Amino acid sequence: MSNNLVIFGQEDVAELAHRYFSVDTDYDVVAFTVDGEFIDRPEFCGLPVIPFEEIGDRYGPEDHALFVALGYSKLNALRKEKYLAAKSKGYAVASYVSPRATVLNDGRIGENCFILEDNTIQPFATIGNNVTMWSGNHLGHHSTIGDHCFLASHIVVSGRVAIGESCFIGVNATLRDHITIGDECLIGAGALVVADADPRGVYVPAATERSRVPSNRIRKI
Repeated sequence: MSNNLVIFGQEDVAELAHRYFSVDTDYDVVAFTVDGEFIDRPEFCGLPVIPFEEIGDRYGPEDHALFVALGYSKLNALRKEKYLAAKSKGYAVASYVSPRATVLNDGRIGENCFILEDNTIQPFATIGNNVTMWSGNHLGHHSTIGDHCFLASHIVVSGRVAIGESCFIGVNATLRDHITIGDECLIGAGALVVADADPRGVYVPAATERSRVPSNRIRKI
């Protein structure tokens, strides 16, 4: 795979990807790309922004890799679409795995993954393609994460959990061991899931309500 890297995106995730790839890897980020209709500036992070429709003419797949730096919009569908488009154009697709993550699964991590700092990935776990794991998660032994998933921060995935494709899991969620999460599930922040989740299930716990007593009337805190 070439060390020249083009990043798809021009928002916060792309800026973070530029920083992480530049600081922690041997990749040389040379440009950004998005669909032409969404280009709103000629440069991003001091590098050119090129229409995705023209990327092969200027930064061809024979000597450039690509990374799709998008979030979980439309339950990961947009990131999936652009990942597959990059593959169809013939690009090798890079992954970023933080050197500050604890990775003990013998490298069973797919393409276009974005694994940030302080993740713990235990032995025999498997991570599919196009998966984002924000900082501070625990992925238990023998668990699997399907393609195109997004895990926010401080999630506990216990041992032998199977997470299907295109799922979103919010901050501080907990998944007990030996359960299956179906494709396209949305598991909200702070959820506790202790049984199998059918595909396209939504699990959102109630939010903490504001007290009727204002803070200036609380005498002890």
